[in-house]
Amino acid sequence: MRLAIPYGDTELAFEVADAALAGVISGAAGEACAPAGPEGLDEGTPGAAGPGRSFGPGAGGPTGAAEPAGTSRLSSSAAPTAADEEAETRRALAEPIGAPRLRELAAAASSAVIVVSDVTRPCPSHKFMPALLEELRPLPPEAVTIVFALGGHRPHTPAEQRALVGEQVAASGVRLLDLDPDDCVPVGTTTRGTPLAVFRPYLESGLRVCTGNIDYHYFAGFSGGAKAVVPGICTYDTIRANHGMMLDERAKAGVLEGNPVREDIDEAGGMIGIDFLFNVVLDEERRVVRAVAGDFLAAHRAGVAFYDARCDLRVDEAADVVVASPGGTPKDMNLYQAQKTLDNVAGAVRDGGVIVLVARCEEGLGNAVFEEWMTSMRAPRDLVDRIRREFVLGGHKAAAIAALLERVDLHVVSELPDDLVSAMHMTPFDGVDAAVTAAVARTGRDARILVIPHGSRVTARRGPREDRSTG
Repeated sequence: MRLAIPYGDTELAFEVADAALAGVISGAAGEACAPAGPEGLDEGTPGAAGPGRSFGPGAGGPTGAAEPAGTSRLSSSAAPTAADEEAETRRALAEPIGAPRLRELAAAASSAVIVVSDVTRPCPSHKFMPALLEELRPLPPEAVTIVFALGGHRPHTPAEQRALVGEQVAASGVRLLDLDPDDCVPVGTTTRGTPLAVFRPYLESGLRVCTGNIDYHYFAGFSGGAKAVVPGICTYDTIRANHGMMLDERAKAGVLEGNPVREDIDEAGGMIGIDFLFNVVLDEERRVVRAVAGDFLAAHRAGVAFYDARCDLRVDEAADVVVASPGGTPKDMNLYQAQKTLDNVAGAVRDGGVIVLVARCEEGLGNAVFEEWMTSMRAPRDLVDRIRREFVLGGHKAAAIAALLERVDLHVVSELPDDLVSAMHMTPFDGVDAAVTAAVARTGRDARILVIPHGSRVTARRGPREDRSTG
């Protein structure tokens, strides 16, 4: 069967024998990640692609290309139009959960700040920013500041800032600011001991609005919600203290209740102050399929419930080989970002199996500390032990990859130099076909292959689903 998988701004085609295909877990337009039952891949279903066809919206396959019983896939429906996205945005703003409408809050404020995601995130802020500014209309544009939540990521160029919010918004008179970690103010300490130091312009604003998109996060449970402030607009020390809790076994994708990282983030959000939240759930083409607004906890949990019901996908049997992509740009811009996909799909591959990671990584590894840890690794166990001795941001992702390398092989299709990939105890390949062929040779000629083209958006694992939206 001829398939294709996202790679940067394009796709890479490859072949999988029909008999070897255990299934495809892909995104469906308009339905986020809704899982379907074990029925076959019918004509018009994303995933089973005919010659030259891809996994994307509307990609069809030959009728009767059967999907094995027990394999979850994503349901198909009509893709939302731009008008649908705008209508959903305005609906959420008109129906806030657990909070007054934003325009009512703005009428009582003298200034406002809106925190938006940085360039490493898929959140299409430019789509909903005009509606948010309309809600803030009691305030003049000069009284509104847009802060880009860099966390520990690199600063933006002015062009990137404009692209993130849209040219219309950028030219409206609002102020655009990247996080400056040297301009942060102490706020207090959480009960778990995280010292909170937050970007001063945010704290000085009369009305504080946070935005973002809801995805799985490999140790905070889910993105969105108060993650806009921690780690989004705070200092390295704050991030390090919070992220250090990722070593707890309860800190994992899809888990809120009892997750110390998420609970610390939510406590911090309450201490710092978030007056209004706007979060979106996206399909695989970064279109808005659901929006939630209002109280930063209540609205986030509503969005999580919608997302998790559709994107927590299960298989009856772990595959021998998993072929996975983060979903293209921006999720595969560097290995630091692409690592999240490895964590999301790890539960779907058997011990001793192979994950084929298809990630362009045009920006290389993406983090200096991460690079130092990965390239100095003599054996995976070294990093697993090291992170417990000395928790360091950047090192935490290297240790997560090292832990995975202890039980599976990683084949990498990317723009990274071959010698660099090899130094990190992975195997480089020029194309997906070669990587899959080698994986089958490694795991046996009867190997079962599972394909996950949008691995940053789903968790794929064995076992029954459970409700994880509380907490």
